[in-house]
Amino acid sequence: MRKSVPARLVFVGDGPERSDAERLCRELNVEEYVTFLGKQSALPEILSVADIFLLPSQQESFGLSALEAISCSVPVVATSIGGIQEVVKHDETGFVAELGDIGRMARYCVDLLSNPKKLAIFRANARKRAVEKFDISLIVPMYERAYEDAMKSTDKG
Repeated sequence: MRKSVPARLVFVGDGPERSDAERLCRELNVEEYVTFLGKQSALPEILSVADIFLLPSQQESFGLSALEAISCSVPVVATSIGGIQEVVKHDETGFVAELGDIGRMARYCVDLLSNPKKLAIFRANARKRAVEKFDISLIVPMYERAYEDAMKSTDKG
């Protein structure tokens, strides 16, 4: 990516892979372009300065972190696993690539970062999707109905 656009990678969170990722950055001599923030509680503040949210997960249930990103108007580039595709609308609010296709994910990022007009459209689309599909005023009643339906079916059984 850095050969095509000036980019900086910021890792948020901690996990068992962090030390390996830090070591790899040193080996590749890219540590000046990578920041490891560790566990953070101020995610909206961090996301507000992000251009893209990269989520190359191997496992993901729903994709809550992707939803947090689009709610902050940040397009997501992610793997097509779990519920990611419920959150990320391909070629509208971000991009979805097959698991392991890091080259494609990098091309998607370069595409967005090198096209400010497209990035602005994706940003607007991301926020709109978060508000129209995942706002708490929509989701909570759905959960309440699901629980009520479950309770009714156990009452009959």
